[in-house]
Amino acid sequence: MVLPSRSAFAQELANDRHGMSAFGDLNYPADFPHFAYVNPNAPKGGVFSEWVTSRTYNGSFLTFNSLNAFILKGEGALGMDYTFASLMARSGDEPDAMYGFAARSVSIADNGLTYRFTLRDGTKFHDGTPLTAHDVAWSMNTLKEKGHPIISQQLRDFVGAEAADDRTVVARFAEKRARDVPLFVAGLPIFSRAYYAKQPFDQSTLDTPLGSGAYKVGRFEPGRFIEFDRVKDWWGADLPVARGTNNFDTIRYEYYRDRDVAFEGFTGKSYLFREEFTSRIWATRYDFPAMRDGRVKRDTIPDDTPSGAQGWFMNTRREKFKDRRLREAMIDAFDFEWTNKNVMYGAYDRTHSVFQNSPMMAKGKPDAAELALLEPFRGKVPDEVFGEPYLPPVTDATGQDRRWLRRANQLLIEAGFELKNGKRVTPNGEPIVIEFLLDEPGLQPHHFPYFKNLATIGIDATLRVVDPVQYRKRVDDFDFDITMQRFSFSSTPGDSLRTYFSSQAAAIKGSQNIAGIADPAIDAMIEHVVNAKTRNELTSACRVLDRVFRAGRYWVPQWSKASHWIAYWDIFGRPDRQPRYFRGIPDTWWAEPQKAKAIEQKSQ
Repeated sequence: MVLPSRSAFAQELANDRHGMSAFGDLNYPADFPHFAYVNPNAPKGGVFSEWVTSRTYNGSFLTFNSLNAFILKGEGALGMDYTFASLMARSGDEPDAMYGFAARSVSIADNGLTYRFTLRDGTKFHDGTPLTAHDVAWSMNTLKEKGHPIISQQLRDFVGAEAADDRTVVARFAEKRARDVPLFVAGLPIFSRAYYAKQPFDQSTLDTPLGSGAYKVGRFEPGRFIEFDRVKDWWGADLPVARGTNNFDTIRYEYYRDRDVAFEGFTGKSYLFREEFTSRIWATRYDFPAMRDGRVKRDTIPDDTPSGAQGWFMNTRREKFKDRRLREAMIDAFDFEWTNKNVMYGAYDRTHSVFQNSPMMAKGKPDAAELALLEPFRGKVPDEVFGEPYLPPVTDATGQDRRWLRRANQLLIEAGFELKNGKRVTPNGEPIVIEFLLDEPGLQPHHFPYFKNLATIGIDATLRVVDPVQYRKRVDDFDFDITMQRFSFSSTPGDSLRTYFSSQAAAIKGSQNIAGIADPAIDAMIEHVVNAKTRNELTSACRVLDRVFRAGRYWVPQWSKASHWIAYWDIFGRPDRQPRYFRGIPDTWWAEPQKAKAIEQKSQ
């Protein structure tokens, strides 16, 4: 790569920025001392532990066998991002703003295709070696070439990076690049080039990688738990983006393969914090002794981020799911109202949109801006896209609403799927048998009433629960009929949409486009989203994408709620204010020894 001369950046360097965002807006000035939602005087110490309820890239909810969490191979441990610094760090109370972390500033070329990051003095890895621009450039280029497919897809418009000197790295982007790609690049983990000169980057391994973040890997047992120990003399501790965070000496993640066993672990204080995702447990089981005597607290905190999408996604790469009418019949057969009332204690709302609980969710008829985006596809997308967005049926909550089952039956007949001896068959005479794939048994009660309705319309449905490793392999290889997925987007979605919905991603193993969506209209809307010049343009394009997606009937939408259910042993302190755009736990919480002492006294 030919690097631009320093003189070419003279004008931009005179206007070095302390932060960056998708549309250039920043809430915090250059001299801000800390984020507004932290306690800058929070004490350090103590332990925070929770069970695993999230995953990224190659991670699993149920197990891990690798400390390389950024490639396709293996099941990466949760929390590895704590061990690496990045050029910039996100603000929790802005949609997409980032501020200097390893980089003290960034200058951006007028055409938006070249970003020049200047590193802080004193950045270093955990072994004391300096973190340089050469490490940053190597990390970016390696992740583009060898990173997990989700990462490499989001780096499609990233051309490459070079170190101009030890403290300056230049990242370059393709013309018409996605708006949020520079933000994604600025948040990538920074690896040690020297460390990986001695071993391949793209291997699954339990060797602890050399990091530069606030924590380093501590004790762990594969598949059971992993701990991260705070680096006491960490170079970044007093940065504005770090002050008031990283307060625990140890962060520990516990892995469980059964939700009920995980709950028992919490009641026995095997871990200290729990976000609850099972309505049955939330409604019926928080009456154990420690809860009654106040040693355990629980709370519901708001979630103002888009609730996103959860549902059964149908693999349209398989012949039986290519007909949209069969897919719609699958939706009609699910009685959400009965399931919510009888299985989930009425705790959830029905999901309609991939942008649920956000302004990007399509409602009503398209407005003028949406119609302008839609007109080129008139006649190429279902006519309903130009009217009210598709909504799944609302049933009578009996469990078998005959009105909707009759409609499902009619759709199947229209598609040529006849009933023979009570079994639905394809036009070729093959019985329709559908396997639902899961990696843990906790959601079985949600499936079986649905299977009963499917049997009513002649479809044989079976449930296959496999171990986490096999599940990840099958989903990555698209070797399934239907599986559940939950995903959500930021308040400023961009290039990540490609990994979920684009035709290109449909053909890439390990991508998040598990339904195999390959629709030119959706591809076009993604491009409108990533190239939007204003937030209004972005919102309009997202709404149109939502309309077209919903018209495709790629999933059986399930449920969502705009809040977090949390429970915790009462040994923590937390700020009065919660960051709007993420949970802020454990990042902004801290340990309170006096509370812990009181808990011990009550336990005796």
